[in-house]
Amino acid sequence: MDKKVIKAGIIGSGFAAKFHFDALQRVYSTKVEVAGVFSKSPDEAKEFSKSRGIKLFNSLEELIDSSDILHVCTPPVTHEPIAIAVLKKDKDVIIEKPFTGYFGDGTPEFCGDTFQRQEGLNKATESIKRMLDAEKLSKGSIMYAENWVYAPSIQKEREVIEKTKSQIIWIQAQQSHSGSHSLDYGKWRLAGGGSLMGKGCHPLAAAIYLKHVEGRVRNGKPIRPKTITARTHAITRLENFDNQGHLKDTYTDVEDYATTHIVFEDGTVADIIASELSHGGVKNYLEVHANNHRTICNITPNNAMQTYNPVDKNFEDIYVVEKTGTKQGWSNISPDEGWFNGYQHEMDAFYKSSAYGDPIESNSKLASDVIATIYAGYVSAEKNGLETEITIL
Repeated sequence: MDKKVIKAGIIGSGFAAKFHFDALQRVYSTKVEVAGVFSKSPDEAKEFSKSRGIKLFNSLEELIDSSDILHVCTPPVTHEPIAIAVLKKDKDVIIEKPFTGYFGDGTPEFCGDTFQRQEGLNKATESIKRMLDAEKLSKGSIMYAENWVYAPSIQKEREVIEKTKSQIIWIQAQQSHSGSHSLDYGKWRLAGGGSLMGKGCHPLAAAIYLKHVEGRVRNGKPIRPKTITARTHAITRLENFDNQGHLKDTYTDVEDYATTHIVFEDGTVADIIASELSHGGVKNYLEVHANNHRTICNITPNNAMQTYNPVDKNFEDIYVVEKTGTKQGWSNISPDEGWFNGYQHEMDAFYKSSAYGDPIESNSKLASDVIATIYAGYVSAEKNGLETEITIL
């Protein structure tokens, strides 16, 4: 059977756009033709298009019209309007995480430290609903680019749950590292939150996804999150924080640490940590405690390859692993970080779905549950950890 040709349009030209483009080089279920790129950062977009040999579009509408599937690789504050514009043209849209959120009231005075979290939850819920409604009216689909879902270890655990009809009773998960390099990340009006949003969305999505899987196998429908208890803290913004230069502290009105406890519809639980306070690279893991097995998914780091380097300069031109502070000494060097993180797997699944109609694992329902859980978590944290209902659409 001849593979279908799918034309891809990339919206944005930053970090996410780069790893989306790289992942497209490994899509094998269809033939991918990159139509081009559009970005509101002209100099960055010019370099992005020139170095990759693709067309630079002058307008978003022109790129949408020239593409079959669009990659939204822009800050989360822009996700809703772009996604709706794509869906109105009956095109598929791949939306980077976080899916959507609340980004303030649009005034210069807005501060993420002071607004009422219930207002944020209400506005985020309204945004989710508008995006889901646009999908219902479209021939296109929302594909939620949560790579954790497609990480090989998470997908292997999916197989275990499906074939053994496991009951998950407790999940532990975490994403932590030394902080984002992006100055936009530390501003609520651009990022929609801090660690709970930017880091927590990953382990939350994987935990909720596996409960979706369990529910479909055991009961014919997803098991969804019901309540959340959360605490958030801004450690690097404390007056007594002694910055030794190893942790980022450029955040203006967001938290850099969050912990959550989630109760699902069936009474089982998950505990998630997200922070910017961890040295030595990214800590991405998820542990499943089920009624018939236990699984530890070490996404990053893992010990697939370990290297000892006595002199930092020796590895000057060698990529080791994301967010590591030094290349000297022992390191869990990643032979193929994108593979372990699931980037190429999610893209291949999305393009297969777009071409042949196969169902996807990371869909709008999962994206909706993740954002609803995060913003209910912010309400809980504002009330010092009060258990808070999660609004499920």
